[in-house]
Amino acid sequence: KIISAIVILSVVIFLLSLLEFDQAKLKSHYESYFLRVFFYGKNFKWILLSTILIALAIFTFYLNTLNTANANKWFKRFQLLSSAAFSIGHGGNDAQKVMGIITAALIANGNIATFDQMPVWVPLACYTAIALGTMSGGWKIIKTMGTKITKVTPFEGVAAETAGAITLFVTEALKIPVSTTHTITGAIIGVGATKRLSAVRWGVTFNLLWAWILTIPVSAFLAACIYWLFRMFI
Repeated sequence: KIISAIVILSVVIFLLSLLEFDQAKLKSHYESYFLRVFFYGKNFKWILLSTILIALAIFTFYLNTLNTANANKWFKRFQLLSSAAFSIGHGGNDAQKVMGIITAALIANGNIATFDQMPVWVPLACYTAIALGTMSGGWKIIKTMGTKITKVTPFEGVAAETAGAITLFVTEALKIPVSTTHTITGAIIGVGATKRLSAVRWGVTFNLLWAWILTIPVSAFLAACIYWLFRMFI
């Protein structure tokens, strides 16, 4: 209980230090100052993540009185928040990479002068493409993440998603592009290893590692080939 109280206090202090309260920066159509602070892009992400951490800390007060089945029911509900936080981190990280490439191409072509003039259709197109891609496929990847690396329970799912969301939010704040897949895979391996090292299927993990290593040179080679192919007709 003492640890939970310390966690809650630390999260509140950390949240207040991260929130943006400057009215000049809080551009919104809300007249209420509270709503402008709450729905400001960066603030909303940290508030959501802090809510998850505080809820989990409060929930630990009651863990001793709950059996595993009842605890898992609560964690299934918490997964709605933790998965939402991770999804926001996914969109805020992966979409930005594509937006940067498209905007850089528009600047090079002379359509716009700076990144501040990025057209509205660029972020909308990127966010829509990520949402449709997530909805329409990737079930084999979902199965690999959820069952093949290690068996993930609702409690472990909340822990992995929250850890992944924290990582994505921090790297986004530091303007460091990272892979969402790598982030959540590392988190799943971490929660699996807390049970025992043998609970993680290391063969699958090493296959994923090799796939990540190979994607860099393969993508670079394909990009070069496509570029020179286009150059033949331009």
